[in-house]
Amino acid sequence: MTETFPTLTISKGSLKTVLKEQKQRFERMDLGVPREKLEEVEKHLQTPQAVVFSGLRRAGKSTLMAQIARKFYPQSHYFVNFEDERLVNFKVEDFNLLYEALLELFGEKKVFMFDEIQNVPDWERFVRRMIDDGFKFYLTGSNASLLSPELGTLLTGRYLPMQVLPFSFSEFLKFRGQPVALEQTLSTTEKARLKKEFNRYLQYGGIPDALKYPQVEWPQILYRDVLYRDVATRRQIKDVQALEELSFYLISNPASLFSLNRLKELLKVGSVNTIKNYVEFLQTGWLFFVVNRYAYSVRKQQIAPKKLYVIDNGLINSVAFSFSEDRGKFLENLVFLQLKRRGEDIYYYKTEKEHEVDFYLPQTKELVQVSQALGKEKTRQRELRALVEAAGELEVENLLILTEEERDSANVGGMKVAIEPVFRWLLR
Repeated sequence: MTETFPTLTISKGSLKTVLKEQKQRFERMDLGVPREKLEEVEKHLQTPQAVVFSGLRRAGKSTLMAQIARKFYPQSHYFVNFEDERLVNFKVEDFNLLYEALLELFGEKKVFMFDEIQNVPDWERFVRRMIDDGFKFYLTGSNASLLSPELGTLLTGRYLPMQVLPFSFSEFLKFRGQPVALEQTLSTTEKARLKKEFNRYLQYGGIPDALKYPQVEWPQILYRDVLYRDVATRRQIKDVQALEELSFYLISNPASLFSLNRLKELLKVGSVNTIKNYVEFLQTGWLFFVVNRYAYSVRKQQIAPKKLYVIDNGLINSVAFSFSEDRGKFLENLVFLQLKRRGEDIYYYKTEKEHEVDFYLPQTKELVQVSQALGKEKTRQRELRALVEAAGELEVENLLILTEEERDSANVGGMKVAIEPVFRWLLR
């Protein structure tokens, strides 16, 4: 009889040491601001599916997992962090040894919490088997492929994907110790304070560590980690300079249209396919989001220019090359991120006369335009015209313009358009 040995490079004893240290660190973790995702998680406590959190590094996934553990499973969970360098050679075959060590250390529990699970190849096989045996899983990862259709195939209906973005404005206010309330409930002084906080949020974004430790250049560190570790190294990219130049160009042009051919010419990269792959890789690293133009023809969607948004305004402010004081771009990027938090399907739209509307939300049949200010009549008419044209073509009645300050409404050709400040809209 041939004896089989564990493939993990550390012994069970050393593995137990790692697990005990990780548990102690996890239990001491500062829980920070309660994340809004907790409400969504609570709805799925009794479901058998694994809950998969994916998002940017340092966006708060591990903290969210700690909040879930303490609130819902204080004595009934295991925790393992696969970002630990001592588990760098961990393979799917090692899960049985891991489970044995967890049982011996902490007894039998029914909830697994795995941090940065994407570091283990083929991890889905173990998770799938254990789910079928009645175990509950919470998983985090810093790669958008965890939300991909491929994962759905591997886990065949056994998982619920959830994206974790940096702080919303409401979470930002709680972090800052400021009241969270709608504008009409506030005094003049409180309104001024709220607008001041909004200006800070607009500029510095919502990455928790960047806000907690402003003396450390967290946005630049985070950007480099994603670019070189999560993209260049993981994807084995040889032309790292081309990747750097592409990413730098994109982060310096948020809320802007781009085409693959134009990027190829601009960056002097060999092929459109290379540019396409690099953009997709940067998306899986959670640096950028790409939005399609809405069209009834899938082909028209594919060939039309795309629109690009950045994961956090703080990254733009810290990393982009001499980014101009175009607050309109910052506002639009912020609105996009909030729509992503709400789980909307998001497109931009161009009318038959080529007038652009920033966001079309087919699920809620809503058109949203973002404009820094409508004080100039020419600007006001331009924004209203695009919305009303698009509404007629798409048969949409919910029309909204988000601005920095104005709160108003307009009636154009029998169509009502609401006008609202972004900071107020964010707190709904």
